[in-house]
Amino acid sequence: MPTTHRSYAGYVAVGDSFTEGMCDDVLPDGHYRGWADRVASALAAEAPADGFRYANLAVRGKLIGQIHDEQLAPATAMGADLVTLAGGLNDVLRPGCDIDRVERLLGRCAAELAATGATVVLFTSTDPTRRLAGSARLLPTILRLKAFVQELGQQDGFAVVDLFSAPCFDDRRLWAEDRLHLSPEGHRRVAEGVLEALGRPAAFDWRAPLPPAAPRGRAERLRSDARWLGTHLGPWIGRRLTGRSSGDGRPAKRPELLPYR
Repeated sequence: MPTTHRSYAGYVAVGDSFTEGMCDDVLPDGHYRGWADRVASALAAEAPADGFRYANLAVRGKLIGQIHDEQLAPATAMGADLVTLAGGLNDVLRPGCDIDRVERLLGRCAAELAATGATVVLFTSTDPTRRLAGSARLLPTILRLKAFVQELGQQDGFAVVDLFSAPCFDDRRLWAEDRLHLSPEGHRRVAEGVLEALGRPAAFDWRAPLPPAAPRGRAERLRSDARWLGTHLGPWIGRRLTGRSSGDGRPAKRPELLPYR
C-alpha cells in the first residue's frame, strides 16, 4: 500500500539493469545515471548536508536467483530505511521461465528487506506487447508476476510503482535503441513514479503521454529494425545460447552506503 511522506536517511537499490540505470545519461565516472540515482538526488536534497547515504547494488543481466544470492545479504546488512527492489524480468524473458521459483525468491527478498524496518518499493513491468512484436508469449507470465507484486504491495511498509498501467511507456522515445532499456526520459519518469509512491508531491505527471512524434517513413523503420537486429538482438541471443550475461564480472556501481549529494 502507498506510504505516507517520511524522511529517509539511507537508500539501497537492488536489482538488474533496470535499476543500474542502463542507457540513461553517462556520469563522469563512466557509470550510467539511472532512475535510482535520480531518486537519491531528490531525497538527498531534502536531508541535511551529508545526511543522506545511497548504495546501488544492481548489476545488469542478473536473474532473480543471483539478486537473492549476491545482493540480499549486503542490502539487509546496510540497515537503510529505504530499499527499491526490482527483479525477475530477466528470468521471464528466457524460455522455460520457472515463475514459481521467481515468485518464491522475489517474495523472500521482499520479506527479508522489509524485516529490517525499511520501506520497500516494488515495480510492475511495463507491457511489452504494446510496443514489441512477438512479445505476446510473455504476457501470461508478466501478468502473473504483476499480480504477485501488487499483492506484496498491499502489506504495510511496501509501495508499488505500477509501470504496466502507464501507457506512456508504449512510446519508443522512452526506450533506448536496444528497445529493452529505458531512455533518459524513461528513467526520469520512473524516478518520478518512485518519488510519488514515497508521498512526494508530483513535479509532473509521469504517466502522461509525450507530444506526438513526427511519423517515421517505411525506409527509416526498416533501417532501425535492421540496426536493432544486428547490434542488439543478435548479441543478446548469442549470450543466451552460450550462458553468458552482460553483467558477468561486473561490480556494482555503488557497493557501499555512502553520503550522496
